[in-house]
Amino acid sequence: MTLARRALLTAPLALCLPRAQAGAQVEEPLVDSVRTALAAAVADAAPPKPRFDRLEDRLAYLKWLGAASDRLKRRKADHHTRVEFLEAVWYESRRAGLETSLVLGLIQVESGFRKYAISSAGARGYMQVMPFWTRVIADGDARRLFHLQTNLRFGCVILRHYLDRERGDLFMGLGRYNGSRGRAEYPNLVFGARKSWTFPA
Repeated sequence: MTLARRALLTAPLALCLPRAQAGAQVEEPLVDSVRTALAAAVADAAPPKPRFDRLEDRLAYLKWLGAASDRLKRRKADHHTRVEFLEAVWYESRRAGLETSLVLGLIQVESGFRKYAISSAGARGYMQVMPFWTRVIADGDARRLFHLQTNLRFGCVILRHYLDRERGDLFMGLGRYNGSRGRAEYPNLVFGARKSWTFPA
């Protein structure tokens, strides 16, 4: 089979796959104190299983987990995989001081919940983390960005960093995350997606 014929046959397949949205975080120089803090934030291997002091908090978490799992079912059919993913998102978003619904909205926009998504700019995984981050604040092994918790840990820590740089301005922080700072399209997509992950208390 010729290359041209093979390209024609595989083109429809390529068109069916959703493209990864993000992913052009810009590598900027970091002062040593920021680099050290970010490195510590991604290196901490705290356990992802939630613990609750109050029964009400545990029940609220289980209610959220059930609602989010139902909503995610069409994208992640396997129950165990789906719950493991949601537990990790909940843990990593809380750990970074981020709204869980915002992180889920960002993942929806960035990768469509695809673990092995790669953007045209080379960003990887659920939160479309650029590989340069592994060199800047970790051991340089970009393959780790396809590991569930590692990708979520990096993505949440980086988003928190950008929000801090923008003094809590979500619009500008999300623009920085996407490499489109100051433009409305990307933040508006994330804000729209966040609504579908916000459940009544």
